[in-house]
Amino acid sequence: MITKTQIIDTLNLLPEKLTIDQLIEHLIFIEKVQKGLDDSNSGKVNSKEETKKKLIKWLR
Repeated sequence: MITKTQIIDTLNLLPEKLTIDQLIEHLIFIEKVQKGLDDSNSGKVNSKEETKKKLIKWLR
């Protein structure tokens, strides 16, 4: 989850004129990056070997 502060900081970095779609896309991107960082910090990641095993299963 992103914070109100992150949203405000993001808004301040964006161009003065932009569409609502551009804003929403950017906020979704920021939220996904934050989720990835949170998952990484809490250890919810796969090792390279685990990823290879899962990929081999999925490609069968």
